[in-house]
Amino acid sequence: MRAARFGMPLLNALAAGGCGQSSAPEATAIAAPVLHASAAAPVVIEEFQSQGCSSCPPATANVNALAARPEVLALSFAVTYWDALGWKDTFASPAFTQRQWDYAHHSGRTNVATPQVIVNGGPTVNGGDLGELEQLAEKEGSPKGGPAIAVKDGAVAVASGKTPQPSTVWLVRYDPRVRWVAIKAGENNGRRLPHRDVVRELVTLGEWNGAAATFELPAAREAGLTSAVLVQAGKGGPIIAARKI
Repeated sequence: MRAARFGMPLLNALAAGGCGQSSAPEATAIAAPVLHASAAAPVVIEEFQSQGCSSCPPATANVNALAARPEVLALSFAVTYWDALGWKDTFASPAFTQRQWDYAHHSGRTNVATPQVIVNGGPTVNGGDLGELEQLAEKEGSPKGGPAIAVKDGAVAVASGKTPQPSTVWLVRYDPRVRWVAIKAGENNGRRLPHRDVVRELVTLGEWNGAAATFELPAAREAGLTSAVLVQAGKGGPIIAARKI
């Protein structure tokens, strides 16, 4: 796992740790069903990775395996802070890097790292062990404590419910296809890497404070994407509700 520290110049951060070379296969493994989640309320698995980090492909293969399950919402966020290693990630966005930092700040961490896999906005692993990731997803199951989410006529309806703090309502748009990328520089130079459920848009729809609310869905900027809605406590807190739409 490679870490970047908040407030350090990038070159110093690059020297802080190394992405070890990995000979793990690029093929997607086969994952078992997650028994404590459902297609109507999927367990949310967020991977933060970079095409420029050689430690990431094994974790990405494991997340790709879980993405095949209908009861799993797997989201691949490409971060920007390793672009200076010689290869600029083709899917990276500063907004995705910021999301990872929001998780770090909420948990009191002073650094971010790749690969990192966060389940339901809480427990974190590096994702390199498929069995460990499956067990965590099974333990967490569907997000809990949040409102029901419905979609109708181009809008998202979030039901009323009890909440100790305002929550952010997110719209996530991702590409459900497997997208292969030929890496031509940096630590993964010469490899062809598969990416699935790559996040292309992350939009704040508004805030949910316990009262029923409706949010209009903006038009997608890219064709062929699948959408999901997340309700997340605070900023970088637990995901309390999720629905694929």
